Amino acid sequence: MMQHLALWIAFRFSRARQRNRFISFISASSTFGIALGVMVLITLLSAMNGFEQALKDRLLSVVPHGEVTAVREPIVDWKSLSASAIADPAVVAAAPFVKFNAMLERGGKMKAIESRGVDLDYELDVSDIGAYLLPEPADTLVDNELWLGKTIADELSLAVGDKVMMLIPTLDPQMRMKPPKRKMFVVKRLIQMGGELDASAALISIDTAAELSGWQGGVQGIRFKFGDVMAAPRLVRNAAYEMAHYLYISDWTRTQGHLYSDIQLVRGIVYMVLTLVIAVASFNIVSTLVLAVQDKQSEIAILKTMGTTDAMVMKIFILQGLFNGVLGSLIGAGLGVLIASSLGQIAQGVERLLGHKLLDAEIYFIDFLPSLLSISDVVFTVIVAIVLSLLATLYPAWKASKILPANVLGQSV
Repeated sequence: MMQHLALWIAFRFSRARQRNRFISFISASSTFGIALGVMVLITLLSAMNGFEQALKDRLLSVVPHGEVTAVREPIVDWKSLSASAIADPAVVAAAPFVKFNAMLERGGKMKAIESRGVDLDYELDVSDIGAYLLPEPADTLVDNELWLGKTIADELSLAVGDKVMMLIPTLDPQMRMKPPKRKMFVVKRLIQMGGELDASAALISIDTAAELSGWQGGVQGIRFKFGDVMAAPRLVRNAAYEMAHYLYISDWTRTQGHLYSDIQLVRGIVYMVLTLVIAVASFNIVSTLVLAVQDKQSEIAILKTMGTTDAMVMKIFILQGLFNGVLGSLIGAGLGVLIASSLGQIAQGVERLLGHKLLDAEIYFIDFLPSLLSISDVVFTVIVAIVLSLLATLYPAWKASKILPANVLGQSV
């Protein structure tokens, strides 16, 4: 009963303060500030979650989780080595490759690429590249066929069915440049992921790649797909240590790890800055309650003469201040969830309005604004906002509990 009494009095005090417009303005501004901070924090955390998910589902579904590359001699027994690696439950699949640098030439235009020779029987087990092909499906890749990134194709004005000349640099035994090898390829598929890989991907058959680069008789390396991408550095080392070859070891954290680190860094900065924004807004509650205590001294004195304890008075003003914090947190959470759920559509609308892309595929690994709403982020943000609001109520509520009825009522006589 006493708990309900404190809540009822706090509600009455909160409604009564509307008569004082200045107190009402400060109260509304604190509520608005909390709501704004919570809304922006939920929205930006959802965007960071989206970038992280896009990194895992798109970029890391195509780039190798880990790979080992022969230094001098080709890996002849790659099939048995792959089978041995896959025996580890943490290794999902393995595929051979041969890669080399080359130039594409067409109509007086040239483009530097890293060509990768692959075996589709194995490659599609370690890579989701087939999901980004135009046209689908990923059926064959033989002899003079080429799968080319959409950005490269656009730069060279290439379409499916067009021919393009590939120039492969060669060296003589004295490591001097020789005239490049030349081979004509037909563009069989375009790779369109909507990111930086569109400007670098060029796939040919592994037999053709071995012939052009001099890795006949075996393969240059083996790439792996792991169930846990975060464990890739350890897993690829374990796989390499089982191979009796002189190898280079690499994993996605070396080639793409900066993207993951950047996402985590931005997430931490965003959370710290916006939590401080919420804290500033929450401590506006201090001003609101200090003025409310000044305005309600007579009521507090009367309550005390009727037997209300100091703890009850503190509870009344704590609850009164929490109304702002809870209201602002819930409004901000609702708006944040609404915006985060449609962030991609909002970004597309802004792009149409401005007439250019917000994310450039040549700079970022995707060309769209992703969003992934996490309920745990919403709950944690709301809890943080309410806790900060609670802390802001303690001092004014304590001051209210220390009001002496004799002093207040004596002044009013």
